[in-house]
Amino acid sequence: MSLLLILCFGISISFGSVNIPFSDTFNAIFGGEIQKESWSYIIKNYRIPKALTAILAGSGLALSGLLMQTLFRNPLAGPFVLGISSGASLGAAILIMGSSTLSGIVTFGIVNDVTLAIASSTGSFLVLLAVMIVATKVKDTMALLIIGLMFGSITAAIVSVLSYFTAAEQLQQYVYWSFGSVGNLTWKQLALLGSIICFGIILSIISIKSLNAFLLGENYARSLGVNIKKQRFIIILATGLLAGGITAFAGPIAFIGLAVPHLTRQIFDTTNHKIIIPAVVLYGAILMLVCDTIAQLPSSIYVLPINAITSIIGAPVVIWLLARKKKMIF
Repeated sequence: MSLLLILCFGISISFGSVNIPFSDTFNAIFGGEIQKESWSYIIKNYRIPKALTAILAGSGLALSGLLMQTLFRNPLAGPFVLGISSGASLGAAILIMGSSTLSGIVTFGIVNDVTLAIASSTGSFLVLLAVMIVATKVKDTMALLIIGLMFGSITAAIVSVLSYFTAAEQLQQYVYWSFGSVGNLTWKQLALLGSIICFGIILSIISIKSLNAFLLGENYARSLGVNIKKQRFIIILATGLLAGGITAFAGPIAFIGLAVPHLTRQIFDTTNHKIIIPAVVLYGAILMLVCDTIAQLPSSIYVLPINAITSIIGAPVVIWLLARKKKMIF
């Protein structure tokens, strides 16, 4: 899978609206001579950051989906069941649409990639903070799942109200953000996102024993000496960092978090998180690179919404695999 990831990375940076020979792409990466200086700029400042963003987004969303499915023991759980994505969407909606909806009450600055990432991060962080406060009070994990869904419903309702009263131009800008994109990050933003994803992965790795115990229920985990509240808090924090950070920088991206853990289990036929966690991280990155390459429509000036591609391409694959396997490993 690591070799396949490298191959998909090479293919991803080889295609785009500008047709660049593969030999020049290889030379641009490893410091060789290249025919045009503009090609080197495109590869180093657009295509490589875009491919790295796809790797980070795919691996982070896939891992956060695995954490939620294990914590709630629910195959339909995904990285956004706690309302974290809705919180990021609310932050973006307030920044983009609030200036017209709340005219005369509050004035917002210029909307750009940086302010949008800050607003989305703030929204997801506030929802995550609220969920973690509730998690310290609630003993039942399924009740926490319902509370997370309610947070998502509240934020979605506020976004709907803002959408109803906003101007058409700003509404279009928000809709465009909601499509998701991995091609807008600078190297500094990419470094920040990478740090967030790495921290989330580290939290997941140190929770492997607890995650394996959670598969057999909280009572069994407690009998093994697992501190339920502490481990639940760590898992929710890891999920919030992964899903919230990715949504803030790349927008809401569907399917990956829900489906990749199931696809990985179909291949490895195990529930041991020592195997599943690295496999899910690699599989999510590979699938995201493939979807991004398809969205680029190789050698075309058009770039399709990544959110649409992940669902259109991925959902039929999951249906086919599950129908062929005739059982779900969980």
